Amino acid sequence: MTQTYNLEQINSVLDDIDLTTLIEEGFVAYSQGNVVVPPVGELVMHDPPGEAHIKYGYITGDDYFVIKVATGFYENVNLGIPTGTGLMLVFSQKTGELLSVLLDESHLTNIRTAAAGAVAARYLAPKHVERIGIYGAGVQGRLQLKYLRPIVDCRKVMVWGISQEELDRYRADVEPLGYDVQATLDARDIPSSCNLIVCVTPSYEPLVQLEDVRPGTHINAIGSDTPEKQEVDSRVLAQADIVVVDSIPQSELRGEVFKATTAGVLNVDEVLELGNVIADKDLQRQSDDQLTLFDSTGVAVQDIQVSKAVYEALRA
Repeated sequence: MTQTYNLEQINSVLDDIDLTTLIEEGFVAYSQGNVVVPPVGELVMHDPPGEAHIKYGYITGDDYFVIKVATGFYENVNLGIPTGTGLMLVFSQKTGELLSVLLDESHLTNIRTAAAGAVAARYLAPKHVERIGIYGAGVQGRLQLKYLRPIVDCRKVMVWGISQEELDRYRADVEPLGYDVQATLDARDIPSSCNLIVCVTPSYEPLVQLEDVRPGTHINAIGSDTPEKQEVDSRVLAQADIVVVDSIPQSELRGEVFKATTAGVLNVDEVLELGNVIADKDLQRQSDDQLTLFDSTGVAVQDIQVSKAVYEALRA
């Protein structure tokens, strides 16, 4: 019988799951060719602006396959309702039976995205992080810090947002966690004082400009997950010592690498895949002088790893 679980039930088991390790293992399996992930299904709407992503796949030899639907309607903030929602469907890989409906309201997508940023930082961030810069004062801007906390010792943060009101809310939420938070409405403030930068906005125009980026910086470019979005000046990717993506095939169609290759300033052959970087120390950051960037478009293996772990924990 299909089991349906709501967000409250899902949250009740999350603290007992080592999500970062599971996501890391998923990336390695993906880069080793052990994951079947068809192209992303996507609906883009314009009035009002919104999007729905359908991601699905399975790990060979595993017990499950997963289909995930997640939406993003960014003007919902004006209506006082969440900007995203969604669900994950867990099926048996042996019989095709629908085992579970996880009504996560997009929370599992949010946390698996944050965990991916932490994994990338583990292998690409400089050893000494002076200050963490966050573009985006919403849910993801908070979750990225949560999952970076065990990876990066730095507790100084500068956050950029689109209004003073949202920045004040961010500071009120994050400072009690032990962070020294400085807020700014000027996007150029962050690269000048931060050597670990996390971009988690739906921007269509670059927020990070090459002229402002310090040597030795690592950038997690998380928000650009469609062909239209862009958070980082493509010249940054052209100048970077290491450019890493979660999925090379997806990066040819969307995200920062897509923008840079389309602009003719980057060759996709120069790009590394995160699972291979995890598995090979020679591909990881070698010095604090290197400029590195991780371009995340979100891969179904992340959804597989988090949903099956939650399902198994709930079933137990």
